[in-house]
Order: sequence, then C-alpha cells, then structure tokens
Amino acid sequence: MIQDKVVVITGASSGIGYSTAKALAKKGAKIVAGARRLDRLETLKKEITDDGGEIIICETDVTKKTDCDNLVKQAIEKYGTVDVLINNAGLMPLSFVKSLKIDEWDRMVDVNIKGVLYCTAAVVPTMVEKKSGHIVNISSVAGRVVFPAGSVYCATKFAVAAFTEGLRQELSVRKNIRVTSIEPGVVQTELTNTITEQSLQAFVDKHKEMEGLQAEDISNAIIFALEAPNHMNVNEILIRPTTQEV
Repeated sequence: MIQDKVVVITGASSGIGYSTAKALAKKGAKIVAGARRLDRLETLKKEITDDGGEIIICETDVTKKTDCDNLVKQAIEKYGTVDVLINNAGLMPLSFVKSLKIDEWDRMVDVNIKGVLYCTAAVVPTMVEKKSGHIVNISSVAGRVVFPAGSVYCATKFAVAAFTEGLRQELSVRKNIRVTSIEPGVVQTELTNTITEQSLQAFVDKHKEMEGLQAEDISNAIIFALEAPNHMNVNEILIRPTTQEV
C-alpha cells in the first residue's frame, strides 16, 4: 500500500522524479521532493496540491551531505518518519575519455554515486530503527552495458547497481528494508541536455528520434515495486524501449 507512505524523492524537478512524485501523490503518498531548481519544485507542489495531494519541497543539491540530511530531516519533522527513498537525481554528460572532461567526470561521481550514498545514509537510521522501509535507486541499462563515450557514466551506474545489491543483502533479510534497482533504457527526459561533446550530436539526435520510454513508464515500474506485498522484494527492473537494441 502506498496510501499515507512518506516518500522522499531526489531529482524531483523534472523527468522521472517529477512524474513519480505526481503519480505517488495521486495514490495518497506524502511526498517530500528535493531538487536544485526550486522554481520547478514550486510548480510541482502547485500541481500536486491542486489535485488534492500532499507535498513538501526542499531545495536540495545531492552533492552536499548537509542538503541530503536536511531533506530527510524535513520529512521526519513534518511526518515523523520516512517510508520510501527514491534516489533519482542523476546526470549523463557523455564524452570520450580522450576529451578529458574531468570536471564532468567529477560531477557525475558526485551526483550519481555520492548523492545516492548521502541520501541513503540519511534515511537508514530511521528505517533500521523501525525495521521497515523501501529504498529505490534509479540506475540505468548503463549499469549493465558499457558503450563508447559512456565510460564514466556507465562506471557510476555500475557503482549504483553494486551498492544497491549490497544494500539488499545487508538490510532486506536482517532489517525488513526492501531495496530495488530501476534500470531504464532511453527515456524522453532532459538527461541528454548535459552532453557537451560535439561529436556526439548525431548520437543525441538519434536518441531523440527514437520512440523512447516516457517518464510515466518508469513511474509505473516504481509503483509496481512499491505495491508488491511485503514478503516480495522486487530487486531489479530493467526497462528498454522496444526499439532499443543494447
């Protein structure tokens, strides 16, 4: 049951995070939405509250541990607990290693890996204490398959996949905390907007022309995992567009 669950979502200002916040609010969840773009969060809040849902928003940069701690603190102060964490914030500035876009590498490591670690660390004490909870990490098909210009991005998503499985082994049996990895293929979101490698323009255009997944498709997968009966832990969901080969 999602009704009345307290759900913390990062990267909630657009794409999968935005869609998931709205979908879960419609099912009666209490949403705690974090992202850097406060104006987008305000829009999300208005849409959810106009539809009768409940949400609080918090400006959050997941590369800062203090921001991650504060996001969870806001949830606990308002609702007394956290039932679900959805680690959704992520970046994909693809580039060839030879281009040495090291600042972009650092940013991906900070957001895609450390952001997941920081937010998870913020919710684990509460979930361990009450021996219940659900952590959903948004990984990627890139956490299974490596491709040219994706070396660093894939490395971050392989790390998320490994961390997620480690969490499951540590927390599911002993603490009744379910852990799920959602692994989308091409989704029509803003993810490609951070690509600055000019030689990848044809790649970007091809993916924009593909009949990719919609953010709502991923939201539905998350809902499936959350609504599974408590004895059932949906460990991984890999979702590709029908037209995506690898």
